[in-house]
Amino acid sequence: MVKLLMLTPQVPYPPRQGTALRNWGILQGLAAHCEVSLLSFAAPDQSQDAPELLASTVARAALIPQPVRTMKDRLLDLVRASRPDLALRLQSAAFREQLVSWLDVEHFDWVLAEGLEMAPYLDAVWGHQAHPRVALDAHNCEYLLQKRAFLTDLTRPKRWAGAAYSFVQWRRLRRYEAEVCRKADLVIAVSDHDGAALRAIAPGVTPLLIPNGISVADYGAFGEAAALQQPAFVFTGTMDFRPNVDGVLWFVREVWPRIRAALPGAHFYVVGKRPHRRLEPLREVPGVVITGGVPDTRPFIRAATVYVVPLWVGGGTRFKILEAGAMQKPMVSTSLGAEGFPDVGTALTLADDADSFARACIGLVEDRTLRDALGARAGDFVASYDWQALLPRMIRRLQQ
Repeated sequence: MVKLLMLTPQVPYPPRQGTALRNWGILQGLAAHCEVSLLSFAAPDQSQDAPELLASTVARAALIPQPVRTMKDRLLDLVRASRPDLALRLQSAAFREQLVSWLDVEHFDWVLAEGLEMAPYLDAVWGHQAHPRVALDAHNCEYLLQKRAFLTDLTRPKRWAGAAYSFVQWRRLRRYEAEVCRKADLVIAVSDHDGAALRAIAPGVTPLLIPNGISVADYGAFGEAAALQQPAFVFTGTMDFRPNVDGVLWFVREVWPRIRAALPGAHFYVVGKRPHRRLEPLREVPGVVITGGVPDTRPFIRAATVYVVPLWVGGGTRFKILEAGAMQKPMVSTSLGAEGFPDVGTALTLADDADSFARACIGLVEDRTLRDALGARAGDFVASYDWQALLPRMIRRLQQ
């Protein structure tokens, strides 16, 4: 049996948002066919009981507290470091020591780094006498994400400081991401678009396509609905993540006034942990509710009249589309928000300006038949993104 060591930036349990959804799906799927060990950072708000919770799934698990990195540290590194900020975010001597100690006593066939932010620890793997093979699971094409952030901020004078930061990070990420991809034995991409972007900076690398997925039954069979004021528009995500923050700000400033003019009783629920301070003014906007972290986002998705994906910056593919689709919710998204999913236009409504986005949202509220039809198509679309359908090709590759 293949022995695999998985490195994750946060405990992948419970699988409720973003990175954890992908990491938990992959961990569970691989553990049915491989002996999987997990070395993970634990965020301050994550349970220290995770090793016990994971005991039935993995051979061994160790959690290391996430390091604290201040804004002062980031600014200093911006000047003195050559690596991108992402590669410095999780510097931990304790994590490295635990990794090396396991490499010393266990024979791992593969080390799987979940995301580029775990790549700095691959130096210890490449330099170890055990020589396990290395796989990089690229959750996002990171240099592309920063390039898009730079180009977006460049058009807004108030964001020029952010544009300068993103420009530096884009150039550093391009070099660093290319270097890691060239050295890895296997690179995994979440979409054809991301795979092409990685090939562009690392010619000769052929990423294995493993799209983002979910356990469809965990969502489709979930019946509990939050008590939301209707009609309810819902967005879920980690709310200190730049693409989510920018998307919600655009929606409230540009789209929401149009919706409220047509639907005075409408409410918009922003559901997710760590709301960024840039979102604070939105609490005063009529009809806008910022919930902060919730134990489970599914009751909010279940209660949504329309689920919205108003994203203008980002990379990879969006779990939020899979989650809402699995619950057969009608969705309105920007083209970039739905990027990476082939033929996604059959499953949701695409709108790339404020007026068309608002009209699509209003039309869905006013037409129950259209809502039901679009929700059914979304459910059919997401069925092919169940982990049981996605992971066999990855398992075969690791077993070769």
